Amino acid sequence: MPDLPSPESVELAAALRPAILRLNRQLRRETLSLGVSPLMVMVLTTIGKEPGIGVSDLATRENMRTATMSTHVKQLEEQGYVVRDQTLHADRRRVGLAITPQAEKLVSDVRRLRTDWLARQVASLPAAERAALAKAVNALTLLGN
Repeated sequence: MPDLPSPESVELAAALRPAILRLNRQLRRETLSLGVSPLMVMVLTTIGKEPGIGVSDLATRENMRTATMSTHVKQLEEQGYVVRDQTLHADRRRVGLAITPQAEKLVSDVRRLRTDWLARQVASLPAAERAALAKAVNALTLLGN
């Protein structure tokens, strides 16, 4: 049986979880000013990282039903953000997905907006709080791996 977390770890996790959720929610809202949903950005980012991924694999990766993901991909296709190409998938009988230059720009713009928003929030903190955040980045990164 794995070791149980200490009461201190449980208390820290209980305080950290809602703070991370609120921060993530606000960062996701930043996409709305570009007229795209956070889900669209997530799908485009995943396809951009894995050109040639199929709709089924994409749905599995994002914990969605294949039919639901197919609907989202069709919408992204209609908007000129995604293309289907048989040459992109390892199995030539299947169609792989890729993002267009327009989508690459959109994803880049979203990253810039989110980074700018977060930079403004960080800049508004007192120096000691900014230093604490700088020290916490590595630990937070390790938690996500």
